[in-house]
Formats: sequence, C-alpha cells, structure tokens
Amino acid sequence: MFSMNLMAFKMLEGRSYKLQFPWIGVVNRSQADINKSVDMIAARRREHEYFANSPEYRHLANRMGSEHLGKMLSKHLETVIKSRIPGLQSLINKTINELEGELSRLGKPIASDAGGKLYMIMEICRNFDQVFKEHLDGVRSGGEKIYSVFDNQLPAALKRLQFDKHLSMENVRKLITEADGYQPHLIAPEQGYRRLIESSLVTIRGPAEAAVDAVHAILKDLVHKAMAETMELKQYPTLRVEVGTAAIDSLDRMRGESKKATLQLVDMECCYLTVEFFRKLPQDIEKGGNPTHSIFDRYNDSYLRRVGTNVLSYVNMACASLKNSIPKSVVHCQVREAKRSLLDHFFTELGKKESRHLAKLLDEDPAIMQRRTSLAKRLELYRNAQAEIDAVAWSK
Repeated sequence: MFSMNLMAFKMLEGRSYKLQFPWIGVVNRSQADINKSVDMIAARRREHEYFANSPEYRHLANRMGSEHLGKMLSKHLETVIKSRIPGLQSLINKTINELEGELSRLGKPIASDAGGKLYMIMEICRNFDQVFKEHLDGVRSGGEKIYSVFDNQLPAALKRLQFDKHLSMENVRKLITEADGYQPHLIAPEQGYRRLIESSLVTIRGPAEAAVDAVHAILKDLVHKAMAETMELKQYPTLRVEVGTAAIDSLDRMRGESKKATLQLVDMECCYLTVEFFRKLPQDIEKGGNPTHSIFDRYNDSYLRRVGTNVLSYVNMACASLKNSIPKSVVHCQVREAKRSLLDHFFTELGKKESRHLAKLLDEDPAIMQRRTSLAKRLELYRNAQAEIDAVAWSK
C-alpha cells in the first residue's frame, strides 16, 4: 500500500511521468457509495477531506480533486476556443461576404404594393439610363465612335461625290444649254449656274442621311451594351424586353427628326444661293462680262470651263459649311435627345399601368426568389454567430 501511494505521489508531482499539463488526482464514488445513493456534494466533500488530511497528498490538496479538475479543463477549453476564434472569425467573415455578394447579384426582392413596384421599375430604368449616358460621355467606351462618323465617315463620303467630275465640260454645257431654253443668256447664265449648283449640292443628301443612320446604329449598339451592363435588367426578362423596345423606338423617332432637320440644311443650301459670292467674281471681257460679246461665244470651251470653275468653288464652299452643320444637327436631334429623353415615353406609359401589369414586368424566376430567401436566412445566422463570437473575443 505504501509502495502504491509512493508511486501515485511521484506521478502526481510529475516526477515519474510528465504530461503536458499537471496530473490531478481525484477520488470517485465507489460502487458502495453509488449503492447507498451518496450524492455528488457529499462525495466531493469526502474527496476534499481525503486530500487535505492525507500526509502524502496534503501539500498537493489545493490542486487535487474533481472540482479543481473541472476548473482546469474549463480553463484549457477556453484557451483552445480562444485560439480558434481568429480562424472562425475569418471563415465567418468570408462566408458573410460571399453570401452578401450573391445576394447583391440576385438583386433586391420585389416590392408587394403597386407603388413599390413602380418605384422599383423606375430605379432600374434610371440605372440603365445612367449607364447609357456614361457610354456617350466617355466614362464607358463606345461614344467615341460617334465622333468618328463626323471626323472620318462624313468627310470621306463628301469627298467621294467628286464634284469636279460632275462639273465636267459636257455636263456644264448640257445644263447651261437646257437652262437657256430658246433664249440664250445675255450676260451670265444665271439659270445654268443655279441648276449646276443645285444638281451638285443635292448629292450631299446621301452622305447626310448616311451620317444620321451611322449615328443611329451606334446609339442602338450603346443601348444594347447598357442593357447588358445593367445587372437589374437581367433579373427581370420582361422588363428588359420592354425597356429595350422603348429605347429603340425612341431612337427611331429621333432618327426621323434628325434626318428631316439634316436634309433641310442641304435643301436650304440648294434653294438659296449666296449672292455675295457671285458679286465678287471678276466680270471683265475675257470672263464673259461684256454684253457686246457674241452670244454664241459664250458656249465655247474656255467660257464653259470658267463657269464650271466658279460653280465648283461655290459648291466646295457650301459643302464645307454643311460638313460643319450636319454634325451639329445630328448631335442636337439624336445624341442630345437620347441623353435627355430616351425613356420619357416609356415613363409616361408606365404611369398608366395597373398593379397587375407592373407585376408582369417584374416576372422574376421563382428559383431566384427561393434562392434569395434561403441566402437571407443563412446570412442572418452567420451574422448572429459573428456577433456572438465577437462578443466573446472582446470580453477577455
């Protein structure tokens, strides 16, 4: 018995076999105690008396017993938990960020009342409109293509008209002769000048219309880009189609107005000639200004070539003016209007719709709705866990 006590004594002191943590001796209830229904309080009291009164263990009594063992285990468990807290916090924070990110991608839940639905649709449309404007203003790419139409496409199209070929000797002779009719002109072939200028300038209608159409195509492309970049529109397919259709319809109306205004600029150049230009032309004898000169000499090559040169100078002057004014008309009627009122007609019609029609526009996929609800519940659980763990971490 003494040998057993000595062995236990050395072990409890950590001399015979060392552990990472100190040995703790306990005195459990015996089977007889259990049979006699000795409660735990009495057992713990007898355990304390044993270590306190035993000569071998008296000096170890303060760190012996089941109560001390419970305290030490609790302390160790607390240390282990605390060491795991940073990792748990990191994992929870990462999961929360992932859940929030997915919820953000899924978008906001649909409002239940008509007013909420209308507000939601308006907000989505405003987001789309803002993205579209950012493309035009250079915040996003694409708007620079409009300038390329004015700086490259339009000048190239005007150059391809080749006015000098249109004002060839044969054509000048033909138009002047036709304009004179039965009575040859006396001093200057005014009607011939007008027909030559008008027939040249009217060809600018083609490049003018092409510029309008080119800008229209770019604006349509930017609408499609803005729709693809507006995340909320991906959430509601019907609304996406309606907004896209409304935007394209607006662009079509603007193109019509732009084409009308732009072609009017060309027509104005055709219907009224700048008199001052012709007043400055030399009118000496050699250039056909002498009224006594033979009428028939006015149809010779030298004279007709001079007329053609004068007409070409005027046409080039008018063309240069139109090259500057056509972009202004296009920007005013199409680009500026698209920025200002792309969805105005859609908003007007939207205000007339009933709640059931608004609900049709917000036809979200039921699977997405279910997914959002599930994510929201998980997110709430993780946030509660985050709060509790943070409270533990800060309390010590």
